Amino acid sequence: MNGSVPLGRLFGIPLRVHWSAPLLVFLLTLGLAANVLPAWVPGRSSGVYLLGGLVGALLLIASLVLHEVAHGVVARRAGTRVDDMTVWGLGGVTRIGRLHGPGRELLVALAGPVVSLLVAAATWGVGLVALNVLDWDVPAAVLIWTGVINLLVAVFNLLPGAPLDGGRVLQAVLWWRGGDRDRAERQAGRCGQALGGVMVLGGWIVLLRTATGSAGVWLLLVGGFLVVAASAEVRHAALAASARGVRVGEAMTTPAFTRPDWSTVDRVFEESTTWRSLGAVPVVDFNGYPSGVVRWRTVLGIPPGRRGAVRLRDVAVPLSTWATASTQDDLLDALDDSRGRLPLLVLDGGLLVGAVTTLDLARLVRSATRAGSAWTSGSGR
Repeated sequence: MNGSVPLGRLFGIPLRVHWSAPLLVFLLTLGLAANVLPAWVPGRSSGVYLLGGLVGALLLIASLVLHEVAHGVVARRAGTRVDDMTVWGLGGVTRIGRLHGPGRELLVALAGPVVSLLVAAATWGVGLVALNVLDWDVPAAVLIWTGVINLLVAVFNLLPGAPLDGGRVLQAVLWWRGGDRDRAERQAGRCGQALGGVMVLGGWIVLLRTATGSAGVWLLLVGGFLVVAASAEVRHAALAASARGVRVGEAMTTPAFTRPDWSTVDRVFEESTTWRSLGAVPVVDFNGYPSGVVRWRTVLGIPPGRRGAVRLRDVAVPLSTWATASTQDDLLDALDDSRGRLPLLVLDGGLLVGAVTTLDLARLVRSATRAGSAWTSGSGR
């Protein structure tokens, strides 16, 4: 996720923190200190409330990490690649490879909510002991609040709409019943779009009918995120359906659009429309061998006064860190291995023979859609 920084590894899985996570800690701390704890345990000092609020916020972040760890560990045991886990302002995200089989999809989806429920039970139990046995009312309130929020996290995540865990459960069930993974993913994504739309509508209603409207803001943020993410799921399903059974060589552009790596950055802006549409362009050395990939956003970040002195190879992502494929590779597998980074470079004997770009994938989806429409029209006659 853009804007995140590495924090280390848990169970061998890279953990990243988005810039919005500290903002979430700040808002939760203030909310607990100003509202929840004074209502639950009146008569304490503001310092006690602030400390309790901070501890509660950090406990919730730790709970979110455990939720994502569960997804990652189960996915790895299911035999798929786990790229990383990221905690951000609206929860957590675990990036994994494609899962082979609805049973594995179901297990990975349920792992996070199950851990959240276990955390809820544990914090409730410890909180009740702290309250009834030790008479520690503020720590007990913090722990019980953590349990309540984890219960809500589990319930919310089980709502039937992708990309929520419940959407993955729905996708697994539809996949198992119908045998069509792409259709199941598309249906789960559309449920996610509908769910997000309902939340956005609810957020506006809350904003218009209440004085503070903080709950409405959260509904708008979460609902908006769901709509965007679910729409991406629907697009991914369309791409997967179009690319299934297709070889890389059938989808690539050949020859690939390349530029010499000794060229200076200022020359890029003479072809800015092409660069902007591709997003990234491979560069080649004097012998015609690819040496790396230059991103459009990297070029934009170079000050205008330096563009005539900086060569493309100086700002290129090394070829060794970029995904490559051969013409006979399965396109879906190659895209999965590339972790979504395009263009996918197609090599033969070290030479660049083509590339799969965002434009190629869009063309593939359009062709499959037209073919499907023609087949539907023909079958209805």
